[in-house]
Amino acid sequence: MENNITLDCSGAEDYFKEHELDYLRPKITAAHQLLHNLEGPGSEYAGWIDWPLRFDQEELQRIQQVGQKIKEKAEVFVIIGIGGSYLGARSALELLTHSFYNGLTREERQGPEIYFAGHNISPLYLTQLLEVIKNKDVYINVVSKSGTTLEPALAFRVLKSLIEQQHGKKGAGERIFATTDQAKGALKILAEKEGYETFTVPDDVGGRFSVLTPVGLLPMAVGGINLEEIMAGARRGCELFSKSDIENNPSYLYGAIRNLLYQKGKTIELLVNYEPSLYYFGEWWKQLFGESEGKDHKGIFPAAMNFSTDLHSLGQYVQDGYRNLFLTTLWIEKPAVDMNIFEQEDNLDGLNYLSLKTIYHVNEKAFQGTAQAHIEGGVPNLKISVPQISPYYYGQMVYFFEKACGMSGYLLGVNPFDQPGVEAYKKNMFKLLGKP
Repeated sequence: MENNITLDCSGAEDYFKEHELDYLRPKITAAHQLLHNLEGPGSEYAGWIDWPLRFDQEELQRIQQVGQKIKEKAEVFVIIGIGGSYLGARSALELLTHSFYNGLTREERQGPEIYFAGHNISPLYLTQLLEVIKNKDVYINVVSKSGTTLEPALAFRVLKSLIEQQHGKKGAGERIFATTDQAKGALKILAEKEGYETFTVPDDVGGRFSVLTPVGLLPMAVGGINLEEIMAGARRGCELFSKSDIENNPSYLYGAIRNLLYQKGKTIELLVNYEPSLYYFGEWWKQLFGESEGKDHKGIFPAAMNFSTDLHSLGQYVQDGYRNLFLTTLWIEKPAVDMNIFEQEDNLDGLNYLSLKTIYHVNEKAFQGTAQAHIEGGVPNLKISVPQISPYYYGQMVYFFEKACGMSGYLLGVNPFDQPGVEAYKKNMFKLLGKP
């Protein structure tokens, strides 16, 4: 029997009544119809809903072929992008490749070193990146719908210049790949002029929902991740999380419970992991929910925490601080590897009582003990269980959260597919910079 992603809400059931969930059912049904009939606010950007079912197989093969070419030829691969243009790809690479990927030999990696740029405006970061890659054969994937977003455009100027100095215009054209608009924009114009191979950011898929498009898939291919498995997991997610009733759809149930907790003053959600390789998945999740729900002076504030690490810094606040938060733990049921704890003769650290147990066992008990303490301390806890770390379950996990986000946004009464507030800082920044 196939295992799938599941939701355990027993750690939050004391914070709402069953009839309150029943009162939401008509709204959930209405929101489901808005999503699937593309009739709700922002529906022009809801193409991600059936994307895993309709994605062109020939395009997937082209992505795999280009990814293989870069793997074989490049010493360094740099992904240039910000927000949804890089977070999804980075979350997959961090989760599904070696934790110390760039520290491995090329033979061990079977591909280039992988770095990211264009997600900040730090001269120190860019200078030190150049120091690391300047004497190596660098390939670039620049990801931008317009080509004019400030952070990636600045980084692209610098890295494009580096490659052109090393290999000339023609050589640079063979080493730069653009993921951009199909027909318009500065990057599309430049790509056609310079001969860059291009991939399309779909018009009907917003940036924070784009990880399963070429935006995320090309970097994954260069990292050696099985794209067929990614998309198979996402297709399974389509099947599992497209049912209209919450009894058979844990994604919708998660979205509904988030809203019930929000109505009771739980305005901060902490996505917690106990596996460091999930760190950037938490960063992707923060953008997904933060940009989707933070509107009209409403919305749950999404924050991510890494346990047990953050138990030694923020654990005190979670346990005894202001009671306006709830936890959602992303738990991996089967570890990729495990390690036995051995006995020491002197037992100076006092850990011999753990001998013959495994480190995963200790981690699991840390999770269970922490959840119990937080529930007793007045913090609702949800648990999302993922059977194991794999490309298949990564694809399913992405779709789980995307679907929950769409549902949750409509229940909240906002357009979950636009981001008008993002433009406010840009307007001020460009004015201060003297942009004509």
